[in-house]
Amino acid sequence: MFTETASFRKRQLGLSLIELIMFIIIVSVALVGILSVMNVTVKSSADPMLRKQAVAMAEAILDEILAKDYVNPTPGGYTETAPTCANRLLYDDVDDYACFTGPPFILGTSTLGATSLNTPFNYSATVTVAPPTAINGAFMKKITVTVTGGGETIHLFGYRAGY
Repeated sequence: MFTETASFRKRQLGLSLIELIMFIIIVSVALVGILSVMNVTVKSSADPMLRKQAVAMAEAILDEILAKDYVNPTPGGYTETAPTCANRLLYDDVDDYACFTGPPFILGTSTLGATSLNTPFNYSATVTVAPPTAINGAFMKKITVTVTGGGETIHLFGYRAGY
């Protein structure tokens, strides 16, 4: 009988408690590693979208400004006075946007037509209009649009010539 019990133990299949614990530890360590990598990836996956929204807002503002006249049209052109910057629909020349060098800002929720937007809600823009400079014989104003928001700061430059 003793020999039958010994041979039965040799043929026994399955996992011991130590093997099971080692398996659980190895799988847990692997899972923690994979989840930590996924966490970093998911956190930064929205960054390109936020940057693209900031660039789109800066481009829209710069296009709006460059479409305006170089100087105030005569007679009876509109002149914006800081610090209100409240009549953006009436702006008729580049210099009217110079009031946005600090607060108040052009907010991401307001478009030129004063239509409210849902996004990009946390973006704000400042505009700087430099005095005319002679470049290749033509006088030009350098317009700098800076959009801040979503962890990004975007600077776009454009030149408006007096032609």
